[in-house]
Amino acid sequence: MPANQNGPSRKKKGRRVRLIVIAVVLLLVGGAGFGTYWTISTVRASFPETTGSIQLKGLSGPVQVKRDGSGIPQIYADTPEDLFRAQGYVQAQDRFWEMDVRRHMTAGRLSEMFGEDQVETDAFLRTLGWRRVAQQEYDTKLSPQTKKYLKAYSDGVNAYLKDHHGKELSVEYAALDFVNDYRPQEWTPVDSVAWLKAMAWDLRGNVQEEIDRALAASRLSPEQIEDLYPPYPYERNKPIVDGGAVNAVTDAFDPKGTATPAAGQGTQNPGGQGATTPPAGQGTQGATGQGTQGATGQGTQGSGGQGLRSQLTSLSKTLEDVPALLGPNGSGIGSNSWVISGKYTTTGKPLLANDPHLAPQLPSVWYQMGLHCNRVDERCPYDVAGFTFSGMPGVVIGHNNDIAWGMTNLGADVSDLYLEKVTDGTYLFDGKQVAFQTRKETIKVAGGKSRTITVRSTRNGPLVSDRDDALDGEFDEVGENAPVGNVAPDRGAGYAVSLRWTALTPSNTMDAVFGLNAAKNFQDFRRAARDFAVPSQNLIYADKDDTIGYQAPGQIPVRGKGDGRYPAPGWDKDYQWKGYIKQSALPWEKNPKRGYIVTANQAVVDKEKYPYLLTGDWGYGARSQRITDLIESKIKDGGKISMDDMQSMQMDNSSEIAKLLTPYLRKIDIKDGYVREAQELLEGWDYTQDSDSAAAAYFNAVWRNTLMLAFGNKLPKELRVEGQCLRVRPADDSGPVEDLDGNTRLVRECGERDASTAQPDGGDRWFEVVRELLKDPKNEWWKTSGTKADPGATNRDELLAKAMKDARYELTAKLGKDIDGWSWGRLHRLTLKNQTLGKEGPGYVQFLLNRGPWNLGGGEAAVNATGWNAAGGYGVSWVPSMRMVVNLQDLDKSRWINLTGASGHAYHEHYTDQTDKWAKGELLDWVFSEKAVDESTDDELALTP
Repeated sequence: MPANQNGPSRKKKGRRVRLIVIAVVLLLVGGAGFGTYWTISTVRASFPETTGSIQLKGLSGPVQVKRDGSGIPQIYADTPEDLFRAQGYVQAQDRFWEMDVRRHMTAGRLSEMFGEDQVETDAFLRTLGWRRVAQQEYDTKLSPQTKKYLKAYSDGVNAYLKDHHGKELSVEYAALDFVNDYRPQEWTPVDSVAWLKAMAWDLRGNVQEEIDRALAASRLSPEQIEDLYPPYPYERNKPIVDGGAVNAVTDAFDPKGTATPAAGQGTQNPGGQGATTPPAGQGTQGATGQGTQGATGQGTQGSGGQGLRSQLTSLSKTLEDVPALLGPNGSGIGSNSWVISGKYTTTGKPLLANDPHLAPQLPSVWYQMGLHCNRVDERCPYDVAGFTFSGMPGVVIGHNNDIAWGMTNLGADVSDLYLEKVTDGTYLFDGKQVAFQTRKETIKVAGGKSRTITVRSTRNGPLVSDRDDALDGEFDEVGENAPVGNVAPDRGAGYAVSLRWTALTPSNTMDAVFGLNAAKNFQDFRRAARDFAVPSQNLIYADKDDTIGYQAPGQIPVRGKGDGRYPAPGWDKDYQWKGYIKQSALPWEKNPKRGYIVTANQAVVDKEKYPYLLTGDWGYGARSQRITDLIESKIKDGGKISMDDMQSMQMDNSSEIAKLLTPYLRKIDIKDGYVREAQELLEGWDYTQDSDSAAAAYFNAVWRNTLMLAFGNKLPKELRVEGQCLRVRPADDSGPVEDLDGNTRLVRECGERDASTAQPDGGDRWFEVVRELLKDPKNEWWKTSGTKADPGATNRDELLAKAMKDARYELTAKLGKDIDGWSWGRLHRLTLKNQTLGKEGPGYVQFLLNRGPWNLGGGEAAVNATGWNAAGGYGVSWVPSMRMVVNLQDLDKSRWINLTGASGHAYHEHYTDQTDKWAKGELLDWVFSEKAVDESTDDELALTP
């Protein structure tokens, strides 16, 4: 029902906001087509009512929604159903456009909103079947209580939809009205559950690494590929659970202790994690472009070898085309979290910090919120606040009145690609031809005809390569070129590619969210974590009783043969998954003697001390070890860590690769005074990447050029950034670069990979690659091709000198000749883009919806992880998407910040009102008690039955 306009309003609308809205209207009026209908009322029609009273059907009692000066809501209700019904209503007020786009993406229905340009993406998403799996989870896996809460949340969203249409929902719907007659459908519980599939997809593990290694085989030898994927440095960068693998203590829900590895399971030795070769018999191509033989003598890069390479390239491009709600899947997807025991804090109770690193989005993927039962008891157990996902009930990361928890990506290998030999509509398995499981999917298209596709699945999973012809993706090249042994069937025109992924098996992860929200102690926390099947996360814990802890949850496969590092032969039963690691056998820790726990995507356990394969593709621990070093520097000699210390640590800009490489750069004898002037910036530099640092700008340019010279220019086109064209030796030519007459034999070849996932990306894997090579100044990687007129580098110092020269001229072009005017922030900029029309809409619409740029400090693999891909440039690709520090001694003294603001409505005062503070490393006060909430409340809305 319409809002009661007589309620009290304490919100102060500034003159600046009014002027912005007027300016927007003037721009819209001047825009072709759109401006005819857009007015001030259009822009402001969707701004939520935050005062007075509104009737909300289905409530059993009154609900209060209290918003502070940042528009962050705290909801108070008598029952869980009323609480989550109100949560759905309030999130729809602020973020329904985001919610609507997200559910269409997870269901493979973007074409219904945006037309035929999205058909191919929808076809791939329908092939994966996220929505189908979410429906199965809702029907068969989730508890009755969870279903009841999901239904209440959906009712709240739908109550808002009933009274709001078109521009009243969001200004984007006003724009959409000009191209189609789309109208939102009712929200369903499965829409909420499906979001977990999108989250799991973005955190899916090492599929991209599988593809990249197989593609690299077209130009590099097996030994060269392993050079680029060095082993994890356990001695230098400590794992999360340091000094043990599985705590032997059991609790009520886990009386059996740890499990025994299943038959055939690879262990943490050369036969399992860290294995350095493809499966037996897999041949690859040498650096000169000539095929080499695998262990059993079969080469792959012969006349039929181009097929698998084509499918791999196709697969990678397909992955790029799928919208990433959390960010590009690669080294940037990660997070920081750490917890300090009260023994080492100034408060005498634990302090817990968390900042997940995800793609920058507008609005932020996170929505801050508090959910409070007026009387907390078994009937209504929720008194929780933190970061939520719009479109899903509950709190994902945060604290309640007893405990706090944070998350980082565990990075477990939970997905495998399988090569499938297809013949006459069947596929080969264990010597027999097996019929596909098939289903039809109809894709509705706004303004066009519906399309019908057939989805085929094997025992391993959906045949993702079926979608490549439409998407021009990389799966075709996987199927045509992936290395396999001589026991394989005839490749013919290539193999199809299927995907096995834990998220395509129904689970009850949604139950875990409510379990965490109501947990009162470490045992409750671990019991809830047991249900957190996908995506696999590192969960850290603290409580008011001064307990700190860690749990690695997740559905992590036990493999037969193979270690998940390369596509596996789907026809061989020995490469099938054997099951999953028992939850009781996953690593955990409680009150370690060191007094703190750090998780930042490093290895979970030492490979020699844990019997199961978790992954062979950990992050390499640069951030985690820096955080550990900062903690140790504070607590040595009896020091204590404060809230301010925790906040300061989150903004640490130190570059670990700079500490390693800069001493070598300083020693290079640069003859050219113009280049030497830039080199001198590195003298006395403390390796800090502040936004105003000229030295940081120059070092990062040198680092980028070093990577491109030593590695990037030697990778196949499928891994290099799109548009980067080089003169390279033909793949079938091993002769000299120049013929006898001095004419070049090189051909023009252009990169094909999106800038967000191209290689070398410069993450901490590349830190380890370069660390080893620096010790060997004559290593082949330091050598570059050249001509008589421009000889290439022959050793380390020559290549570094070339990189320093190239960096000097690159920055001159970008920042000017005067090095005094250089700064890292001018290169390293963040622009926040609306996730739909802000990326693909008309230019003037993008101007209206997007914000920025902000000049940022920090960098790749720094604690302040404002990531960038060195292959693609210096722009910010991923960020700390939020930051929080929880004070278990006094929860009202906790602090938090979001990347953007509470509102998803362009030109609302809370659209990006937190971003300036976020960029500066500032945090907002995070009040929790009802008294503190009341004191900070600016607007109060009553929802009534």
